[in-house]
Amino acid sequence: MSRAVRAAEGIWWMRTLIANVAFVRSTERWVLVDAGIGGYSGAIAATAGELFGDERRPEAIILTHGHFDHVGSLKRLVERWDVPVYAHTLELPYLTGRSSYPPPDPLVGGGVMAWSSKLYPRGPIDLGVRAQALPEDHTVPGLAGWRWVHTPGHSPGHVSLVRESDAAVIAGDAVTTTRQESFMAVVTQRQELHGPPAYFTTDWFAAARSVRALAALDPSVLVTGHGIPMSRPRLHTALLRLADRFEADEMPAHGRYLGSPALSDDRGTVWLPPDPFPRAMARLAVPVALGTVALLAMRRRRPLQRRRALVARGV
Repeated sequence: MSRAVRAAEGIWWMRTLIANVAFVRSTERWVLVDAGIGGYSGAIAATAGELFGDERRPEAIILTHGHFDHVGSLKRLVERWDVPVYAHTLELPYLTGRSSYPPPDPLVGGGVMAWSSKLYPRGPIDLGVRAQALPEDHTVPGLAGWRWVHTPGHSPGHVSLVRESDAAVIAGDAVTTTRQESFMAVVTQRQELHGPPAYFTTDWFAAARSVRALAALDPSVLVTGHGIPMSRPRLHTALLRLADRFEADEMPAHGRYLGSPALSDDRGTVWLPPDPFPRAMARLAVPVALGTVALLAMRRRRPLQRRRALVARGV
């Protein structure tokens, strides 16, 4: 039985532990969008076989961006299918071994997923000549009737895919339909619209513009990299609210990339703002240390108090 779930006509999605992939058909052709967590290449290929037939490999793999949870199974799938991989030109340095992504910011978003983000891989991977730039005319290779839209902020070359006929949108991590920073939200997949995963977002002002660009498309259905797809009429209201209140509800109060975004170009990451994490940990260490000292002092006093009580009773 297929592991994929139908999101709309010609669009299926499948969860790989914490991130989604999408299978998209156009006429007799199909493409895979994103490649999920590592270790899922067999499951992705098997699901594609059930949907399209074992002999029909995709025309291409399209990446919304190259973070670890979207390219984890990519190399094995490319070896299996022998197909090109397309991404925005600003993502290519992270797919061809030239640059790592900026470090995540565990101070934003709250929750276990955010605090654990220092442990997440940030690349690069090296696909060599298989990694190619998306066409400058915004068409999507292998998908007639679709176009790509640049939606940066979460990563410099992040893109979303739009089907012209019905405004179906595959948004990657430009928006999410679960609170990805929270472990419990990730486990339960509670459906609620949010901005990009905060800990990997390196340009918050660009992220806000991207959310508003998606809202202007008025999608009929929204397939995201994290969470369950959302559709009209609920989607319409939720996306307008997200766009209107992004700064108030989604932007963190503090964080490494809030005031000064990381800077990237076709070479990859070229400048990073100072990291506040060590200073924050130092500030946290002071009350922890004082509390530890106080606790040890209390433990030392208790035996002395007991001995005095025994002496007073003549024991």
